Amino acid sequence: MAEMKQFGIDVELDEAVAQGNYSNLAIISHSSSEFIIDFATVLPGVQKARVKSRIILTPEHAKRLLRSLQDNIVRYENSMGKIEIPTPQVVPESGPKMGQA
Repeated sequence: MAEMKQFGIDVELDEAVAQGNYSNLAIISHSSSEFIIDFATVLPGVQKARVKSRIILTPEHAKRLLRSLQDNIVRYENSMGKIEIPTPQVVPESGPKMGQA
């Protein structure tokens, strides 16, 4: 088990958690009292995504996470270059549409 000092707090990180989970999809929802982020993995050719982790945050902590991600992305892009987000390609639908035989 690894221990880290972060903002004066001892943070424990066990080996299983330290391995992490790969995610290429995040689904975010919210209620009046919490934000829920489901991290999932989508594989090519598979129509079902498997949620690997769910994180539940208070609205205040969700906003702190947003700010921290923004700051880290700016620092990353300053040293590594701009992160490009590709435009999704539209895949034509196959088969009959509603009202068609």
